[in-house]
Amino acid sequence: MKLILLNLISIVLLACGNKAEKTTVTKPEIANAEPVEVKAQDGMERAYFASGCFWCVEAIYESIEGVGEAISGYSGGHTKNPTYESSNTGTTGHAEAVEVIYDPEVVDFRTLVEVYFGSQDPTQVNGQGPDRGSQYRSLIFYQNEEQKKIIEEVKAEVAKNYEEPIAAEVLPFQKFWKAEDYHQDYEENNPNNPYIQNVSIPRLNRFKAKFPDILKEDAH
Repeated sequence: MKLILLNLISIVLLACGNKAEKTTVTKPEIANAEPVEVKAQDGMERAYFASGCFWCVEAIYESIEGVGEAISGYSGGHTKNPTYESSNTGTTGHAEAVEVIYDPEVVDFRTLVEVYFGSQDPTQVNGQGPDRGSQYRSLIFYQNEEQKKIIEEVKAEVAKNYEEPIAAEVLPFQKFWKAEDYHQDYEENNPNNPYIQNVSIPRLNRFKAKFPDILKEDAH
């Protein structure tokens, strides 16, 4: 029992920056802004998602066939140049997010949205798993009306499977701020971290079991 308690304490202390829980409502000027569309480069498009610790979300998306890279960062807030420390105060409005760089000829936006809702507890408000606070809230970003329609369609389908409302906010994309270098590929580079072992890897494995048909060959 004592060992279990110590493990739980270590997970909390070593969680993805887990600090005092604060609630921040997305500012109206963010929620009502015109979406910014990111141009494709070399045939690769970009999509943006937030659903808890970006270490976890990055690893999930990087295991999908057609995804070239997922980058950890911050989005959805009202301050410029957010940092890990500032976003963890819960006062910047930013959430930990990922930029997913993908080949639309291999994996389409709808599939990425299905992964988004299917790889988290979509009803958890202001957090995911042990990470609590507005910096861990679920946000999904659209760059145009077509993407918004797809998100709303998938969200409505997902909602049928839950009694509680879906917590994810659907927001117009504005800007993505890349996180500090040590956050990139964190799960891959820190496999023995207690948080990675007890939270991130189990979440990744649950995703893999749910979406086996879209995984990269070496991700099985």
